[in-house]
Amino acid sequence: MSYFIDRRANAKHKSAVNRQRFLDRYRTHIKRSVEEAVNRRSITDMERGEKVSIPARDISEPVFQHGPGGRRTIISPGNREFVEGDRLRRPEGGGGGGGGSGEGASNQGEGMDEFAFSLTREEFLDFVFDGLELPHLERKQLLDLEEVRPVRAGISRDGVPSRINIVRSMREAHARRIAMRAPIRRALREAMEALEAEERKDPVLRNPARISELKEEIARLERRLEAVPFIDTYDLRYNNMTNQPMPSNKAVMFCVMDVSGSMTQSHKDIAKRFFLLLYLFLERNYEKVELVFVRHHTAAKEVDEEEFFYSRETGGTIVSSALTLVDEIINDRYPPAQWNLYVAQASDGDNWDDDSTTCRELLLKSLMPRLQYYTYVEITPHAHQALWEEYETVADRFSSRFAMRQIVEGSDIYPVFRELFKRRVQQ
Repeated sequence: MSYFIDRRANAKHKSAVNRQRFLDRYRTHIKRSVEEAVNRRSITDMERGEKVSIPARDISEPVFQHGPGGRRTIISPGNREFVEGDRLRRPEGGGGGGGGSGEGASNQGEGMDEFAFSLTREEFLDFVFDGLELPHLERKQLLDLEEVRPVRAGISRDGVPSRINIVRSMREAHARRIAMRAPIRRALREAMEALEAEERKDPVLRNPARISELKEEIARLERRLEAVPFIDTYDLRYNNMTNQPMPSNKAVMFCVMDVSGSMTQSHKDIAKRFFLLLYLFLERNYEKVELVFVRHHTAAKEVDEEEFFYSRETGGTIVSSALTLVDEIINDRYPPAQWNLYVAQASDGDNWDDDSTTCRELLLKSLMPRLQYYTYVEITPHAHQALWEEYETVADRFSSRFAMRQIVEGSDIYPVFRELFKRRVQQ
């Protein structure tokens, strides 16, 4: 068994391992502080770190010490109850003796001093998106050759030194040496037997010329044996690698936001914060998730990230224009056989008469059969309108892939977001 010890210095001489253990130990306290920070932050400062406070009593560690057992001899200067090193109990409020009832004192006789430390940006986002995932993400087979990986495809005579197959090369070299040296060894053995037979003859019958000839032949054959190389370039074999298309979990998220006149500035800010959380979550956790931003009032338009979050365009409300645009973009650029398709929609529920029925038909007949997941958040403190009622029909039909939630105020954003994208147990 081998052990690898990382002795690289940490930033500012801090132990990254100990810090990670600390974060794991007090995860509950930290997650509570992170949730509070998410609810109170504005749109533009979601990616910075956070200062976290933990009550000091919650970070106390157990200690071992000797108990009062055994025999001991003490001298009590004026009392038999306390000895040096004993801790005095805090007097209850109103008892005098320097332990009177202060205005900030606890009714349990202990303070609430807090241990404060700062989370880095990466640590903060780790806690924000802990336990979240894109639901129903499937591996799609790509038709292009951009998504490939090198795989072993046998042995080749040509290749680069880094892919040389030593075992096969040595096996080829050994076989070549056997094949090349076998006839030479056979001829050498025959020559040595002939020399031995000639030398065993009677001195009168020996042929000195024949003996000299055989010795020269033996020396020549031995030189040929030594000249056979141990390994030759002909023996080299290389691992052959070929590019194989690989399945991918590529996904696209359509962010659809209502910017009509019925959406107040407060509603738009809540919608932007919801989509900003979604944007950070996707960018951080998925390398191959594309984002498509769609804004709509009476007409829908595909925009970039900057315009989606900061444009002040407004107008009437026709929700079906956005769904129609999403359907067209899917047909043009994102074949369902190659892409996981997601849609997140935020609206106040207001829509023109009879258009909600059109939205329902678009979802049932065109979009939902191709989508992995559809989330709809309605930002309103009032009763639901026709759009919500029509979407309930879609939710009944596609219960596992269509989710609806209501957001009343900013504090609801993070809980709703976690509920929509929480990691679910695979059936």
